[in-house]
Amino acid sequence: MKKLIILSFSLVVLLIASCGKGGSHGELVGVGDAGDWFEPNPYGMVFIPGGSYNMGLNDQDITFAHTSQSKTVSIDPFWMDETEITNSEYKQFVYWVRDSIAKRLLVENDFEEFKAEIDPETLIILEADGYDHDDPETCILNWENPVDYNRPDEDFQTALADLYLPTHERFYKQKEIDSRKLIFSYEWVDLKQAAADNNRYFYDEDFSSGEYKGTVVNSKGETVPVKDRSAFIMQSKINVYPDTLVWMRDYTYSYNEPFARRYFWHIAYNSYPVVGVSWKQASAFSIWRTDLMRNYQKSQGDPVWQEYRLPTEAEWEYAARGGLDLSKYPWGGIYTRNVHGCFIANFKPLRGRYGDDGANRTLEVGRYSPNEYHLFDMAGNVAEWTSNAFDESAYSYTHDLNPDYRYNAKSEDPPALKRKVIRGGSWKDIAFYMQVGQRAYEYQDSAKSYVGFRCVRSYMGNDEYAWDASNF
Repeated sequence: MKKLIILSFSLVVLLIASCGKGGSHGELVGVGDAGDWFEPNPYGMVFIPGGSYNMGLNDQDITFAHTSQSKTVSIDPFWMDETEITNSEYKQFVYWVRDSIAKRLLVENDFEEFKAEIDPETLIILEADGYDHDDPETCILNWENPVDYNRPDEDFQTALADLYLPTHERFYKQKEIDSRKLIFSYEWVDLKQAAADNNRYFYDEDFSSGEYKGTVVNSKGETVPVKDRSAFIMQSKINVYPDTLVWMRDYTYSYNEPFARRYFWHIAYNSYPVVGVSWKQASAFSIWRTDLMRNYQKSQGDPVWQEYRLPTEAEWEYAARGGLDLSKYPWGGIYTRNVHGCFIANFKPLRGRYGDDGANRTLEVGRYSPNEYHLFDMAGNVAEWTSNAFDESAYSYTHDLNPDYRYNAKSEDPPALKRKVIRGGSWKDIAFYMQVGQRAYEYQDSAKSYVGFRCVRSYMGNDEYAWDASNF
């Protein structure tokens, strides 16, 4: 009996060893580590479990727009920012762009301390791929060494001169960063075009070679033949500084100069939602945020998989409902006041008594109670960009699983093709536009004093496991 137990134990050990790193012993054991996948909570985000709901208005369509008919859709789980992106958070993006430009100017003028130190072995590998560590335009920068813009060094200040306003443009000769120089260069892969049937790679009969036969619309709006995979890599540049003059441009005959002068940069408004950001700028921010996380992961030797983006309008509405499928507002009720008679969102109540809800314009994020998914300001404060293009009949033809309608409008396209969906209503809107099912739009290259945004990140793994993990 003892021999049988010992033999059985040996067989178990052998089977375990055969499935481990020691080799498969000819068996199909898969690759990678076995076990449950666990994704830690991203900082400042909350988990939105997957599910189904009835997308569309839950009340009368008082505008008779007929753009949001009811439709049952299903949504995959995802993470969403707890609040709208604040001035403080967006300034991190602006400062990063500013510092990267400054460091490249300094490297170009032989300030080598702003160039990353790379060990010889790694440098050999990088140079084999065409990397030039002496090129100030593309070299890896040293982010451990901050730029002291007040450094009393004549050569240092001369190197940074191009980053500042020219003397004749300065107000009271005050030296300031020229916000027009804050250009962010970025790229993304256009998977929509890559997935088109005519853009597939066609092999010849013996698989020794092949070719692409389709065409692609590049980031310049030009239709060009697909020569290789690089055709699907879109490159673009954008000025990242918010349009602070929206406070005056949006409202003729209204005194808003203090907000135009101070809203974005003054510390008093750090916790307020960023505005004056176009859809293009919000999309660029999402790409930068993704790159910021990926670079950190690479430095830690972690796998790279996160990707931040704007939510689809179906994701936004699903999150705004907070699991209350037939709710009119994110808080679930049909009224805009609580039991004490206080307004529970920042909007335009009582035919224009803006301040009766606590603020005439925007308010700090998170001031009002969150919905059931712990998301703040899903109604009012500022409306929010989504990733989707606006079409009045989109609900009629989009899929019922993760509905998504996009169009990458070119500069020469008519305005109707540049419309992007905004959701949630804002501080200047009446209660109707705060309904979770109400849609509106703004143009992708326009900025407004009442439109901001928040990011989402798709969840990877089992939905049920994610839902349990989110409660820890």
